[in-house]
Amino acid sequence: MIVGIGVDLVDVPRFEEHLARTPRLLPRLFGPAERVLKPRSLAARYAAKEALIKALGGSDGVHWTDIEVASEPSGRPVFALHGETAVTVAARGITALHLSMSHDAGLATAYVIAEAGAQPAREDTA
Repeated sequence: MIVGIGVDLVDVPRFEEHLARTPRLLPRLFGPAERVLKPRSLAARYAAKEALIKALGGSDGVHWTDIEVASEPSGRPVFALHGETAVTVAARGITALHLSMSHDAGLATAYVIAEAGAQPAREDTA
């Protein structure tokens, strides 16, 4: 059963300007594996994290660096949740998260569907 849907759109050049102007944002928003990516990929991951928060219905118990966007060998994007965020998602009964991301023409977008009662959510509580 779908319990939440979230979508977000990011202007890539504007996002890149924010990162350049405020270098502290990079470690506050992204995990170490994400920080080496190109700005358009970071913008898509930022959109994914925002879309996840919207699908969850708010940011209580959710921390930016507890949310990482990884890729399966096929290239499919997936969330890797850690710490309090993983606990919060599980406590809300969410058993699956579906993520789609794209970037083109200076825009990055992400769409998230949160499900309850389906397969286990992809998370790492380490």
